[in-house]
Amino acid sequence: MQLKINMSFHARIFSALLTLCFSCFAALAQSLDVESKRLAPTPPMGWMTWNFFADKIHEQDLREMADAMVASGMVEAGYNYLIIDDGWQGGRDNRNNIIADPKKFPSGIKALADYVHSKGIKLGIYSDAAQLTCAGYTGSLGFEEQDAKTFASWGIDYLKYDYCYAPKDSAIAVARYTKMGEALRKSGRDIVFGVCEWGQLQPWHWALNAGGQLWRSTFDVRDKWRNLDKRHPDQAGYGILDIVDINADLHAYAGPGRWNDADMLVVGLYGKPGPSGDLGGVGMNDMQYQSQMSLWSVMASPLTATNDVRNMNEATKRILLNKEVIAVNQDPLGKQAERKVKDDTWNVFVKPLQNGDMAVAILNRGDAAKNYSIDWANLGLNGKYEVRDLWEHKTVGKGKGWKGLVQPHETKLFRLKKI
Repeated sequence: MQLKINMSFHARIFSALLTLCFSCFAALAQSLDVESKRLAPTPPMGWMTWNFFADKIHEQDLREMADAMVASGMVEAGYNYLIIDDGWQGGRDNRNNIIADPKKFPSGIKALADYVHSKGIKLGIYSDAAQLTCAGYTGSLGFEEQDAKTFASWGIDYLKYDYCYAPKDSAIAVARYTKMGEALRKSGRDIVFGVCEWGQLQPWHWALNAGGQLWRSTFDVRDKWRNLDKRHPDQAGYGILDIVDINADLHAYAGPGRWNDADMLVVGLYGKPGPSGDLGGVGMNDMQYQSQMSLWSVMASPLTATNDVRNMNEATKRILLNKEVIAVNQDPLGKQAERKVKDDTWNVFVKPLQNGDMAVAILNRGDAAKNYSIDWANLGLNGKYEVRDLWEHKTVGKGKGWKGLVQPHETKLFRLKKI
């Protein structure tokens, strides 16, 4: 009898502890969700060093880029992060504090941050959840809290955290990202946390609880329309369509403070040698670049330019600075578009907007111009709509549907207002 009583007592204690544990976990998850919504209520926008400079970066180039972001109108349009990717590191000092390469950053990261902040731009930086980064520089494994405090002391506002040279074990990845996420929260500064594990371990299921506000959904984007080697896509390089076909299915996981990151915009690179030019990245035409901007915007992906902002042609400016398209990406409702039509030629995406409007993107995946006709009701949109073309900046129709010619690889982007 005594044994039964003790077992019952212990069972009640265990049950109470288990309930308390679940309550604590739920409270933490809710707290992380609230914090993420505050840090990244809309998809982050900015410019990143990697595709243009690779690891050959210098503080003077970045100051010039900051100046150009202001002068070109990019900051006004919403591109308010300048993010230093891999290659800035100079190792660690005698107290194991991570330091910048003194040849690349003779004034130090703090001075650069002060300069960038004076322009109304936030500064991002890069590290890796291993001992080495992808380009072979110093990573943050084992120094998460120390590095987070260093970043905070420099005035860093964003961390891209890569996963090269790390085990392909899901539990280890979650643990390593969670450790850095906790370190950033303890750093005393608001720092947006970008999880860059390339989608292989499905970070949309766990990265928010690890402290992330955005997570890469695929391997690196290349400056090309599609990858023709379907057997080895990671080795042959991901084009725009390859990334769309992965990211499009993740719409349920996106929202304010939790974004599926489809990787950088390659708009305006035109096949420049370097990271995005590897693995068949021979460049695209302006229609294809415009499609990337349209598709990334309706998919609520972060918009991170990587071209030379100091020397943009008019086509690149027109694409990157289209405020009506950016407004779709930055809509406060935070919905990622759902792909309603999917076949070899046509994709149609629908994205609800905060004021009740709908954004509709119609992509011609094919290599020839074709006519397309659609009834809005087939997308679940009943009634009549005024249709505004966000690239032509004008109303192109009113009624229960739309029909027209779509050029090869073009994405028509419409804003529908019910009438």
